[in-house]
Amino acid sequence: MRVKVISRVEEDYTRECKTDALRVHRNLDPELRPMQRATEYKRALNAVKLDKVFAKPLVGQFGGHADGVLCMAKSPTSLTELVSGDASGEIRIWDVPSRKTLRILSGHRGATRGVCVSKDGKLVVSCGDDATVRLWTLPKAQMGDMSDPTRKIPKVTTTAVWQQDNGFRDCDAHWGKNEFATAGATVQVWNMERGKPMHTFEWGVDTVLSVRWNPVESDIFASCGTDRSVALYDVRMETPLRKIIMQTKSTKLCWNPMEAFNFTVANEDTNLYSYDMRKMDIATCVHKDFVNTVMDIDYSPTGREFVAGSYDRTIRIFDYNAGHSKDCYHTKRMQRVFCTRFSMDGTYVFSASDDFNIRCWKADASAQLGTLSAREKRKHQYNASLKDRFKHMPEIRRIANHHHVPKAIHKATKLRRTMQDAETRKAKRRVAHAAPGAEKKEFKPARKKKILAEVE
Repeated sequence: MRVKVISRVEEDYTRECKTDALRVHRNLDPELRPMQRATEYKRALNAVKLDKVFAKPLVGQFGGHADGVLCMAKSPTSLTELVSGDASGEIRIWDVPSRKTLRILSGHRGATRGVCVSKDGKLVVSCGDDATVRLWTLPKAQMGDMSDPTRKIPKVTTTAVWQQDNGFRDCDAHWGKNEFATAGATVQVWNMERGKPMHTFEWGVDTVLSVRWNPVESDIFASCGTDRSVALYDVRMETPLRKIIMQTKSTKLCWNPMEAFNFTVANEDTNLYSYDMRKMDIATCVHKDFVNTVMDIDYSPTGREFVAGSYDRTIRIFDYNAGHSKDCYHTKRMQRVFCTRFSMDGTYVFSASDDFNIRCWKADASAQLGTLSAREKRKHQYNASLKDRFKHMPEIRRIANHHHVPKAIHKATKLRRTMQDAETRKAKRRVAHAAPGAEKKEFKPARKKKILAEVE
C-alpha cells in the first residue's frame, strides 16, 4: 500500500476551496526585525517626497463664459453635471467629463448671483441683480450631443419667474422638499409650485449675503449678513433662532454634511471659522493661511475636508479640524476666485474665477487617475497608512506642509506673520506691566476674540 507524504509547506497551503484564506506563519518577535521601524520610516519619507514629485492637480478648464463666473451648483443626482452663472446673466449646464456646455439658460438681465439644483436634479433655480428668481427645467442631454463638433448649443427658456423689489444675493435648494431659500434684503423661503414666498425673515440687516440649508436637520438654515452677523433660522418658527455678531463680515457659509450641528463661515479677515450651533459663543476651530478675503467654501460629501477660494487668487483645501491648509492650488492665469465646489464623489474640486473660466482640480494633488489594479490600490493604501503613522516626524511634516505659492502671496504671508507677532507681543507686555488683574480680561483666545456679541 502506497502512502502519499505531504510536506509541511504543502499542508499549510492546502485549502478546501479557492475562497479560503491562505494560512501564513509569521514570527512577530521584534528581535528578529530590529530595523523594521527604520525601514517603514524611510518608506514613509519616500512616499511623501513622491507625492510632491507627482503633484499635478489641474485636470482642465471649462471655457465659454463671457464674463466673470460668480456662482456654481452641483447636481445631487449626477456626477457629470455642473451649473454655473456669470456676471452677464448667462447660466450654463456643463458636461464634466468632456468639459463642454450642454445647455445655455438665458433670461437674467443682470449678474447671476445664486444658482442651485433641486433634490431630484430636474430643476434649476437662479437669482440675480435683476430682482427676479427664475425656475428652469433641466433637460437631459442625448448621447450623441457631445460627439458632433459642429453642434449648436440649445438654449432653454424659463419655466417660472418671481419678481421682487430688491435684488438677490444667493439661493439654496432644500435637501428633501421642493423648496428653496433666497437671500437679499430679507431671507425668504419659497415653494417651487407657488407664486409667493412661504416665509419671510427679517432681523435688522441691510443685505443678506448667503443662505444655506442644513442637510441633516432639514428645517434649519443659516445666513450671513452685511451687519457682520451669522444667523440661524427654523422654518417651524416665525422668528429667527439666534445670531452672533463678528468683528468683520462673513461672505459665505456651509454646513458639514456629516455633522448636523457644525458649520463653517468664510470671513473677510482672511480666516474661516467653524462653529457648533449649540454653543456659538466660541469657534471650534480657526482656519488660517489666506492673505485676502475668503469668497466661498464648500464641504466634501465625506465631511472630513472642505475647499475655500479667496480674493488672493488661490484655493486651499483644509481638513475639517485643521488650523492650516493641507494644499494650495493656483495658476498664473487664474484671477480672483469667486466660487468653489467639491464634486459629489469627493474626487474633484471646481473653482470659478474672474477670468471667465471654471477649473477642475484633483482633490488629492498626486492621486493616480484611471483604473487601478489591485496591486496599485494596495500600494497606495500602504503608503497612506505609513504617512499617517509618521506624520508627526519633523522631516515628514516639513515636506508635507511645504507649498509653493506665488511671490506676492509669500511676501504678504510674511508681512501678516510679522504684524500678528507684534500684536501678540504688545498684548503680553500690556498684561505684564499693568496693575494686577486690570488687563487680563482683555486677553482672549483667537477662537473667541472675533465674536462681539450673541443675540437670541
